[in-house]
Order: sequence, then C-alpha cells, then structure tokens
Amino acid sequence: MWWHFILRAAVVYFMVLLFIRVSGKRQVGQMTPFDLVLFLLISNAVQNAMNGGDNSITAGVILAATLILLSVIMGWMTRRYRNLEKLIDGEAEILIHNGKLRPHALERAGLTQHELMAALREADCAAICDVHTAVLETNGRVTVLTRKDR
Repeated sequence: MWWHFILRAAVVYFMVLLFIRVSGKRQVGQMTPFDLVLFLLISNAVQNAMNGGDNSITAGVILAATLILLSVIMGWMTRRYRNLEKLIDGEAEILIHNGKLRPHALERAGLTQHELMAALREADCAAICDVHTAVLETNGRVTVLTRKDR
C-alpha cells in the first residue's frame, strides 16, 4: 500500500535527523572522510526500512516526495517556532571569549584543540590570545572575531 511508504519515510527521516543531531554540530559543518562514509552507510542501511523491499519507480517517487515534503515542513516549522529550532539545530557555543579558551565548551562541541586551531588559521588568526570571540555556529562553522589590540 502506498501510505506505508509515506509512514516508513517519515519514521526513517526523523530517526536519521535524530542521529545527525546527536552526532553533533561538528559532523554536519566539518565532515571528515570518516563522517561521509558513516552517513553514506546510514543511508544505505535505512533504504530497505523505507522501501520495504519495493524497488519500483513508484515507491522511489513516493519516498523522495515524502522526504522533500518533510524537509520543507521542518524548515518552515523551525523558522516559525524558536523552541523547535533550538531542538533541531541546537545553539551556538562560545569556544573562546576574551582570548581565553573555554575547554568545557570545546568538549561539549566535540571539537579538538587541533580542529579549533585550524579554524583560527582559516580566519587568519595565529593564537588563541588574539581572539576576542570564537563561536561554533549551529551550522558547524567556527566564527572568529579578533581582538582590536592584536
């Protein structure tokens, strides 16, 4: 029955969304080859859960349309409801403030100091003491604001 595909796609969509959310901001914004392989394998693993063994074009179209529709609905809902946006996207994390590293924030973000230093170098900043604020954004990118007196 066609509605099974919609139900299966919805369940798998929210399950994978949860897995990605739990894996942390770093995974989405700064994927390593390991992360890419992991996400490709997850997509392959959940394929049969969605199509129930039906590899027909009709099933593929229903599944694709359902996933796109769910994505559009979730985008609209996260723009409309701030609490849902925080739940899905998380919140920005201040990693460095006034030239001082916040190790607990770095740990919560799942970043190593090496990864943070790479982000600082990308922002043309050589040392933590030169940073006014470094923020891990909800999209996984690190925004660096340098000190005026550097």
